[in-house]
This record gives sequence, structure tokens and C-alpha cells, in this order.
Amino acid sequence: MKLIVGLGNPGKKYEKTRHNVGFRVIDFLGDKYKIDVDKENFKGLVGRGVICNQDVMLFKPQTFMNLSGNAVLAITQFFKIALEDVIIVFDDMALPVGKIRLRLAGSSGGHNGMQNIIDLLHTQDIKRIRLGIGEPTFNSVDYVLGRPTAEEEKEISFAVEKAVSAIEETLMHDFNFAMTKYN
Repeated sequence: MKLIVGLGNPGKKYEKTRHNVGFRVIDFLGDKYKIDVDKENFKGLVGRGVICNQDVMLFKPQTFMNLSGNAVLAITQFFKIALEDVIIVFDDMALPVGKIRLRLAGSSGGHNGMQNIIDLLHTQDIKRIRLGIGEPTFNSVDYVLGRPTAEEEKEISFAVEKAVSAIEETLMHDFNFAMTKYN
């Protein structure tokens, strides 16, 4: 089974913020493949289905961003999902708006949600797809928790679609194939 995790913050207040692009990718996948991501379990919302002939769980931690590792640890342990079958999707200020970057491993790059996952799973060897939200020109907390401009929204929507395509390529081929195609 593959686990696709989108990071974000729960609640209407954060729904369309830059920090919730990970949730948007999960919502897009759920809509496209008719997977309801609405079962409350493992400190998050989970849905199970088939994407590209693969058994997949879509997951949106509801622990707030900085504690995402608690939810990811709970679901991976319960279902005994190997870490090589996990992909984490999240926002990245270091990437220009609308760009995506796939990585097999590495540091959190200062992303607190990803850092918490690395800390609790005790490894940096976790596949990830980062979606660029651009560098803030003001306080970074206010920036990531703010809504994108209309121009940025177009680029972010395109990045969400590219991330979904990268996940599909991973499921049909493998993550290295998707990295070659999308990086």
C-alpha cells in the first residue's frame, strides 16, 4: 500500500492559504479518483482507494502543521507501511511560486511539519514533493498563513496539477522516473 500525505492546517480559517497546498493535492487526487478523504482516524482524515492500479491511502493530518509527524507515525505504524511507500506533499518558500521539486530524502529545509515527521520517524529518507509558494516579502508566518494573490493562485493551481501528475507517474513507474520528468 502507498501512503500519500498532504500537509496543511485543519479548519476553514486555513483552507486556501499558501501553507495548505499539500491538502489541495490530496483533495485533487480524491476528487479525480473518487476517493473520499473524510474518515477521521490516526489524528487525520483518511481515504483509501486505487490510483493507477495501486492500493493507495490519501491522508491529511489534522494535528496542525508543526505536529504532522504524530499523525504520520500513527498511520504508518498501524498499517505497517514501509517508509519507501510514503510520499509527503507540502509547501516550500524556497521554491518560486508554482514550481515543484521531488526529492528522495534530505533535510526539512526549515519546514516545521516536515521536520516533525523526520524527527518522529527517525529518518530523512522520506520521499517528498515540494510545491513552491515563493519567498515572503514580510513576516514568514503571516505569509504562509495568508492567501495567495490571484496571479499566485493560478501558478499554485498549476503546481497542484503537476504534483498530482508526478504522483501518478510514481505509481505507474517509480519515484526516480517522476523525479527525472518533473525536476
